[in-house]
Amino acid sequence: MSGHSKWATVKRKKGAIDSKRGKVFTKLIKEITVAARLGGGDPEGNPRLRTAIADAKAENMPRDNIDRAIKKGTGELEGVNYEEVKYEGYGPGGVAVILNILTDNKNRTVAEIRSIFTKNGGNLGEAGCVGWMFHRKGQILVDSKVVDEDKLMSIALDAGAEDMRTGEGEFEVITTPENFEKVKKAIDDNKIPTTFAEVTMVPQSNIKLTGQKAQQMLRLMESLEDHDDVQKVYANFDIPEEELKSL
Repeated sequence: MSGHSKWATVKRKKGAIDSKRGKVFTKLIKEITVAARLGGGDPEGNPRLRTAIADAKAENMPRDNIDRAIKKGTGELEGVNYEEVKYEGYGPGGVAVILNILTDNKNRTVAEIRSIFTKNGGNLGEAGCVGWMFHRKGQILVDSKVVDEDKLMSIALDAGAEDMRTGEGEFEVITTPENFEKVKKAIDDNKIPTTFAEVTMVPQSNIKLTGQKAQQMLRLMESLEDHDDVQKVYANFDIPEEELKSL
């Protein structure tokens, strides 16, 4: 399982998402605004906007907030012009890290991100230094206690999934970005709850971390995600379940 989805699991257990709902709303509003600016305000013809709206609804964002963000993107309301940037770097133990950024001040943001890496045992790298280690894929995680493996595999593969893997207490369904919505809908239609589902950056291999390096990596992930300009953090670390419990 990739570091990003592993981190999502950690956050759920810590309750970190609920405690920072205002920050989550801010990031979602940025994404909706940029998606509407780039692809128009109609979600039916704009897959990126459709996904952003679905994410916002999943976080119980009021419809008025969503509508205002769309109108800021289309120019119907005045708004900030955000620039999309991707940063790459290394975490503790040589873990590869990719950041998707939306910022209105690149110079300020890169200085702050570099400082976060340095304080947490990592370093910001050059463009392209780790991107080749990842593939863009749809990733859906399902608790293995809620569904039979053969049933989930049949539903996922019939809907167009590429693969299904068994992890620590979870099934991991992998799709192409294009088939992600179709596979997710098939799983939802069968009333199978998911613990994580999004188009993400799946690493070709993972780096196992324990002890101090595992602690540093989790602090780095939390600090990066806490930054207002960071939309997504992807990493190729793997921390064993027993290690996570001790942390």
